[in-house]
Amino acid sequence: MIQRAVLNADIRKGTINRNIYGHFSEHLGRCIYEGIWVGEDSPIPNTNGIRNDVVEALKEIKIPVLRWPGGCFADEYHWKDGIGPREGRKRMINTHWGGTVENNHFGTHEFMELCAMLDCEPYINGNVGSGTVQEMSEWVEYLTFNGVSPMAELRQENGRQEPWAVKYFGVGNENWGCGGNMRPEYYADLYRRYQTYVRNYGDNKIHRIACGPNVDDYHWMEVLMREATRYMDSITLHYYTIPGPAWEQKGAATGFETGEWFSTLEKALRMDELVTRHSVIMDKYDPEKRVGLIVDEWGTWYDVEPGTNPGFLYQQNTIRDALVAGVTLDIFHKHSGRVRMANIAQTINVLQAVILTEGEKMLLTPTYHVFNMYKVHQDAELLDLSLESGTYSFEGREIPEVSASASITAEGVIHVSLCNLNHAAAASLPLELRGLAGKEVGITGTTLAGTAIDAHNTFSQPEAVTPQPFTGFKLEGGKLNVELPPMSVTVLEITPKA
Repeated sequence: MIQRAVLNADIRKGTINRNIYGHFSEHLGRCIYEGIWVGEDSPIPNTNGIRNDVVEALKEIKIPVLRWPGGCFADEYHWKDGIGPREGRKRMINTHWGGTVENNHFGTHEFMELCAMLDCEPYINGNVGSGTVQEMSEWVEYLTFNGVSPMAELRQENGRQEPWAVKYFGVGNENWGCGGNMRPEYYADLYRRYQTYVRNYGDNKIHRIACGPNVDDYHWMEVLMREATRYMDSITLHYYTIPGPAWEQKGAATGFETGEWFSTLEKALRMDELVTRHSVIMDKYDPEKRVGLIVDEWGTWYDVEPGTNPGFLYQQNTIRDALVAGVTLDIFHKHSGRVRMANIAQTINVLQAVILTEGEKMLLTPTYHVFNMYKVHQDAELLDLSLESGTYSFEGREIPEVSASASITAEGVIHVSLCNLNHAAAASLPLELRGLAGKEVGITGTTLAGTAIDAHNTFSQPEAVTPQPFTGFKLEGGKLNVELPPMSVTVLEITPKA
C-alpha cells in the first residue's frame, strides 16, 4: 500500500487543549524526594528546597498542569500531615510504594509553590478511599477560602495569607482498585456526596473530576455517566502500555527484542480504541460534550531496572518510549473534542519519566524531547489531516507504519507531527498541502531518531538521543515529499510567506 497524506490547512477541527500535555507527580520512589524536593540545606542548587534544574527543564516544555499527590498514594494521604513547621510534621509509611517512610516535608505549600514556579495549573487529587468528607472539604477551604474561617486562619498561621487559585480537583483515584476496591454503583454515590463539599469559594471555580474506568471497563463508565454526569466536569481514564503478556511479565526497558518493540507500539495504539469507545458512552449521557475525558495516567510500564527497589518503579526511557509518546499525543489531538487533559506517568524517575536524576545529576529522556517538540500544538487548532498509512508488519501482525497530526497556531504557523514506527526502514510520505491559497511557504523540521531500538540517554552519555535538524523533505508544487528515518519522531513547521 502506498502511503499518502492530505493536509487541509483551511479546515479547522477545534482547539487542542494545552492540558493534554500535563504531567503526574506522585509520592512514589524518587519522583518527589530527590526528583523535585531536595530541601533547603541540600548542596543541589534549589529554591526553597525545590530543585532548580528540574524546574528549568519543566518550564522549557511549558508544562501546563501538574497532578499531585497521587495515584494510589492520594487515597492514603492526609493533607494536614503535610502542613506547618516541617520538623513537626507527622511521619508515615508509604504502604503502596516500597514501604518507605515519608517525612511529609513536601506538602500543600511546597506543591503550590512548585506550580507557581512552573507557571502551571495545580491538579490536586483528594482522598476518598481512606479520607472523610470533612477532610476533603477542609482541604478545599484551606486552599481557596478568602475570609474568616478555621482553615483560612490555619493557612495564615502557616505563612500563606492569600488563598491559592485551584481549578482542578479529583474526587478519589482508582477507586475500583487501590482507592477502595469499590463497585461503580457505590463509588458513584460516594462521588455525588463528596463533590458536594468541594465548594467554590469567592472567585475560585473548581473543575470537579470523577474517578473513571481502568482501561476497558465500559461498565464503570456507563454507571458513572448515568448516575453522576450532572455533578462532574470531567471523568478520568487510566491506561498503561505494557509489552509483556501480563503485569507479572511486563518486559525490560532496555535490551529487548524486536517483538517487544512491536507489541509496545501495537498496544500504545490501543489508546484510540479506548478513547473512542468510552466517548460513545459519554456521548449517550452528555451529547453536548460538556464533560471532559481526562487520561490522567498513561505511559509505558516495564520491569524495574535491575538492583532498584521494586516499589519505586524506576525504568529507563528509550526511543521506543518517545514513539509511544508521539503516537499517544497524536491520538489525543484526534479526540480533542472530548479529551481535555492528560497526565503522563510520571514526571521524574518513575515509569515513563521525562527527567531522570542521580544525586546532583539530571538528564532529559527521549520522551522529554517529544514533549518539547510537540509543545507547539498546545492551544493550537487541529487541522484536517487525511492519512493513508502503509503497514508495519511483524510475524503476521500489522499496525500502521506512520502516525500523524497537524495544527495551526494563532499566528498561522502550521506544525505537522509524524512518527515512523518501523524500526528497520525509512518511510516515504507524500504530503499534499491544500488550503494555502497558493501562498509560498517556508519549511523547517526537527527529528528525534534512534540508532538502536533501545537507544537511550545515560548519565555518562546524556545526549545520545536528542533532536536534530531535519532536512529529509522536498517541496514540489503543492506536494511535500517526506522521508522519515526509521524509528523516529519528526515535527515539520510550515510558515506561509507574506
